[in-house]
Amino acid sequence: MIVLIAPEQDIKNEIQILHQLFDAGLEFYHFRKPSKNLQEHRAYLNQIDVKHHDKIVTHYFHELAGEYNLKGIHLQEQVRLDLGEKLDDFVKSHSERGEQDFLVSQKRSESKSEAVEKSNYRTSSAAEMTVSSSFHEPTELESCQTNFSYHLLSPVFSSISKKGYEGKGFDVNGTTKTIIGMGGVNEETIEATLKLGYKGIGVLGGVWNAKGPLDAFLRIKKKYDEVSSLTSTSVEESNDSRESTSIIHNS
Repeated sequence: MIVLIAPEQDIKNEIQILHQLFDAGLEFYHFRKPSKNLQEHRAYLNQIDVKHHDKIVTHYFHELAGEYNLKGIHLQEQVRLDLGEKLDDFVKSHSERGEQDFLVSQKRSESKSEAVEKSNYRTSSAAEMTVSSSFHEPTELESCQTNFSYHLLSPVFSSISKKGYEGKGFDVNGTTKTIIGMGGVNEETIEATLKLGYKGIGVLGGVWNAKGPLDAFLRIKKKYDEVSSLTSTSVEESNDSRESTSIIHNS
């Protein structure tokens, strides 16, 4: 699982590059633009082909998830903390609103043909909409009882995009939660990240700071697929070995 975070400030040809990334296999794009207002968020999304909307997770203006049939929403750490005891209800209610907002948007602002086109690309129900959140300490992540689709934990390694943001090498082996490692993740650190127990990687500077973002993503994806395959094979062999040993001992 590869999560790509949007560059905080728009870059040249960003929408064109983003379409290339989607076509190259990007499935989780975290739309994080803190300086954009609601209308600017809409203007950005309106530039993206509707067939890619279900690959986008919005960090701000969560109502856009239903309006544009996005993949889901993400809660910044402070937003999650501010919700307190209301967190579980918020997560549940948002999922339920996703379908309602989507249907309302069709009736309110789309022609019949546009509505049908969007509907054709709808691959999940509101119940399957992802809800994720950011964490910066493994202990806080483990103690959180909310059922998030996945969790972003950082910084694993020293950040590429944030100077002075030192990595902490969090080891999450043994957890049953889906945790995505972020911070300093690039082609060279993928193997080390997965060895620490992460179920996926979160990338920002490793792609957007590269001279060729598309080429950088393709290299990262290739390396990730290779390492993931080896890791899966190793786990299966380990499980087979334990089962064989158990059979011998019991015979």
